[in-house]
Amino acid sequence: MNEDDVLRYTAFATSPAGGNPAGIVLDASALDDGGMLKIAADLGYSESAFVTPGPAGSDERTYTLRFFSPKAEVSFCGHATVATAVALAERQGAGDYVFHTPAGEVPVTVDRAGDALRATLTSVAPHLEDVSDDDLTEALAALDWPAADLDPALPPRLAYAGARHLVLAAATRQRLADLDYDFDRLAALMHRLDLTTVQLVWRESDFTFHVRDPFPVGGVVEDAATGAAAAAFGAYLRELGLIPRAAELTLYQGADMGRPGELTVTLREGDARVRVSGTAVPIP
Repeated sequence: MNEDDVLRYTAFATSPAGGNPAGIVLDASALDDGGMLKIAADLGYSESAFVTPGPAGSDERTYTLRFFSPKAEVSFCGHATVATAVALAERQGAGDYVFHTPAGEVPVTVDRAGDALRATLTSVAPHLEDVSDDDLTEALAALDWPAADLDPALPPRLAYAGARHLVLAAATRQRLADLDYDFDRLAALMHRLDLTTVQLVWRESDFTFHVRDPFPVGGVVEDAATGAAAAAFGAYLRELGLIPRAAELTLYQGADMGRPGELTVTLREGDARVRVSGTAVPIP
C-alpha cells in the first residue's frame, strides 16, 4: 500500500483547517490488524477508518468499517464514519450507505449541503450507567477540576452509543476552556472503565452545547470533533429528561484547539437511536 491509498479528510467542518481529521483506506482488504494500526499510528490522527466489503450477499453500498487510533482499535468512531461516507459518496454518489462496525450496524445517509457533502449516521441503541463516587472523584482529580466547577443540572453519567464516554458538565465556559489534565492518570482511569473519551460539556442554551473530548487512551491529548460522544450525549440528555424526546441539538467543538467544528444531533420520538450529522471535506 502506498501513500496515495490513504485518504485524509476532516469531518464536522467545511474547511480543511477545522473539524476532526481522519485517515481513510477505501480498500483495506490486503491489510491485517498490524497494518491498519501502523497506518493509524503513522498518520497520528485520533482515528483512521478502514473499509472492506460487507458481509456475503451485501449490496454495493454496504461495507465493513473498522477504526484504529494510534494506540489500538476502537469499537466506533463517528467522525471517521462521516468522513468515510463522504469519501464514498464523492466516488459513488450521495444516498444511503450501511457500515458494519465492531459496535453494530450503522446506517449513513449522505446528501449535499451547499458546496459540501453532509453525512448523517444513525447510532446503535444507546444506554446510560451511573458512575461511582470514587470513579468520579478520580476523574476530577485527573482533570484538576474542583467538584464545585460541575454543573449540577447535568449530572455525571457513563453514556454509550457505540463507545463508552464519561459525561461531565462544566458550570462555565471558562472551566471548559481551561483544560490541562494529567494524561497518564486519566488514561489509567479510562482503561479501567473501558472509556473511549471523556465528554466535557457546557450548556450555552436549551439546545446548544460546547464540548471537548480528552482522548489519552487513543494516544492523543484531545479529539477535535467526536461523533460517537455526540451520539452518546444526545442519549444522555434525553434519558435524563433534560430535553424533549424529539429534539435537534447543535454541538460546537474544536474551537479551543484551533480547529472549530459543528455537530448536529437529532433525536426522534419512538426511536432510541441517535442521529449525528456533519459535513466532511478532503485535506489537501
